[in-house]
Amino acid sequence: MSNISISPSQPQPQPPLPTPSPFSFSVASTRWGSRRPPIHVANLFLRFLALVLSSASALSLAAPKSSLRKQPTTFRDYPELVYCFVVNILVFVYAAYQLFKGICDIVHRGIFISDMVSDYISLIFDQLAGYLLVSASSVAIPVIQQMSNGNPLWKAAMVSVCMSFASFLVIAFTALLSGYRFCKRIIW
Repeated sequence: MSNISISPSQPQPQPPLPTPSPFSFSVASTRWGSRRPPIHVANLFLRFLALVLSSASALSLAAPKSSLRKQPTTFRDYPELVYCFVVNILVFVYAAYQLFKGICDIVHRGIFISDMVSDYISLIFDQLAGYLLVSASSVAIPVIQQMSNGNPLWKAAMVSVCMSFASFLVIAFTALLSGYRFCKRIIW
């Protein structure tokens, strides 16, 4: 017989299990050299864009170009434009919060809010903000159609509705990203 020795085989170490979500970062798993996925950077950019667009929409209603008329009309005379203004302020505050949270997550390595709670908050409030923006834009359009074209408030309201709709499109993309992150968390 040949000298073949049969030795008990050593169990091979198993590779580590993947994290439940490619978007979850724990304090223990991050290092200075690690990079966040590009989806986080895109999310931060979209949040910043929503912040800028919603603030531009609110500011265009609040400070229309003044005319030399005796009694210029303001957006406070139209409840639909007040609704549009309030919704844009709320979206501005929400976008500022999400931007602050995203920057704090990068700087402090995800200690501000847990990933699971953040995914739920983002999913719910992105959809709510999108609904409010599209409803505010659609409510303001009939009022704009009733105004005269030479009115400075007409121009300001047109700019506000356009910026509000652009902000809706950006929030819709962030809602899609939030839904993707939420589904990844549930699936894994």
